[in-house]
Amino acid sequence: MRRWDPDLAQGRRGEDLAHRYLRSRGFTIVARNYRPRSSRGEIDVIAWDGSVLVFVEVKSRANTEFGTPDEAVDQDKQTHLIRAAQAYLARTGTRWTSVRFDIVSIVFGKPPLVTHIADAFAKDEFQSAGSL
Repeated sequence: MRRWDPDLAQGRRGEDLAHRYLRSRGFTIVARNYRPRSSRGEIDVIAWDGSVLVFVEVKSRANTEFGTPDEAVDQDKQTHLIRAAQAYLARTGTRWTSVRFDIVSIVFGKPPLVTHIADAFAKDEFQSAGSL
């Protein structure tokens, strides 16, 4: 039996806000909470921004007491996101050169503060390292 977890509810609320935010800016959402079979990690939102496939990490916090939400996307998290993205690209046949990684940072308040960081981290080092 599943128990109510307010932390998970806050994360889901953040993902819903990010989804609406991206759609309102012309993104076409193709997947949410994508979890590949072959690797750890999850991609919160996958969307097209014109001809670019965007993998979006959504981070939300109640406040910035311990830093902004986007600061939680460290090198380890980036590695997991890129590996999950590689699995998605292999499945869909999309080219690595047509992707980018964004972060949507949400600080809950009245109203919530939504910050979109496009091209938040470089993917090139992973491609040249032979990961793809």
